[in-house]
Amino acid sequence: MSDQNIEPDPPEPIDLIRAADEQIAKVRTQSLDLSFNELLDMYTNDELVISPEYQRLFRWSEAKESRFIESMILELPLPPLFVIELEEGQYELIDGLQRISSYLHFRGKLKAEHRSISEGDFLTLTDCDIVEQLNGATYDGLPRAIEIKLKRAFVRVEVVRRESDNRLRYHMFKRLNTGGELLSEQEIRNCTIRLLNNTFNVFLVECSQQDAFKECISKVANEQIDRKFDQELVLRFLSFKNWRSEYVHEVGTFLTEYMEKVSDPGDDSLTFDYDVERQTFQKTFALLNNSLGDEAFSHIDRRGRKQPFSVYHFESFTLGIQPHLSALDPENTTQMEKLKEICWDIKNDQAFRDITTGGGKNSRGPLRERIDYVSKFLGDNL
Repeated sequence: MSDQNIEPDPPEPIDLIRAADEQIAKVRTQSLDLSFNELLDMYTNDELVISPEYQRLFRWSEAKESRFIESMILELPLPPLFVIELEEGQYELIDGLQRISSYLHFRGKLKAEHRSISEGDFLTLTDCDIVEQLNGATYDGLPRAIEIKLKRAFVRVEVVRRESDNRLRYHMFKRLNTGGELLSEQEIRNCTIRLLNNTFNVFLVECSQQDAFKECISKVANEQIDRKFDQELVLRFLSFKNWRSEYVHEVGTFLTEYMEKVSDPGDDSLTFDYDVERQTFQKTFALLNNSLGDEAFSHIDRRGRKQPFSVYHFESFTLGIQPHLSALDPENTTQMEKLKEICWDIKNDQAFRDITTGGGKNSRGPLRERIDYVSKFLGDNL
């Protein structure tokens, strides 16, 4: 019998226990019971930090906010908040954004520009369905006894101490259910990757704000942009360009693993040259913008109708053009007209439409096929 068919011996129970204990020892935690009034004071004194990237994820409607305040008044059990201790002794909120923001809004202390909420704007309760008499009330209009009850309401705060291992802190928060609010995968990546290192995260944001890129993806729905799909597209481009050999089928997992590897200071298996990658990104989207503009990733569906955006076209053209970057000049109008003509020939080609429409196109084979198709077509016609 071949050695390849021999199953390895399972680890001894004592080895499993030791392995788990070694990881547990790397996390230092502390549990605190804090009143919401203490949390408000910490927030106003910059002792409780809500990062700008995280604050933009505050999405509860005023009805949801109101029902949370109603739950506090009724003394219903509240899930814990999770914070990380920073070097300066501040706490940075990681989980519990919707709840703490709702309380701050009710108290008139919330600053959330994306919601046009400024300090001094007080939430008016609405849609309370247990104590309906609360509807229409503001904090200043509550009876004194209820005001005091809200101030003194306690919540468990789980603190991950600053001496904890960064990678374990990252994986811990990656697995948290972030407040019960559905977040996009990219929003979760943005929030959690900061626990490893924020440099790559900042780079994604920088790239997503470049004018040529924004024009090329301008037909993506605003709702998707709000959920950081633009940053996910930057990540998708970089991941497939640099690490496609490791891709199998699940795009979300692949993107997360690539972002982790680039961001983790303790993982040197992937190098990332920010200057080179920035130049490549800029030239790629300058070429596509100057030739195709906002129709760079438009596609023709099976009925011959033009559709505004296709992620398959995004992958095909951004990656398929890579072997030809050095031969193209985005400021050469003759080249750009020729590139536009060739790209539309590709988009209208029935064979290309067949491999970029319909389901089941996420696995490695179809991805390689559509990228190679664009690359070869460009090579044959430029």
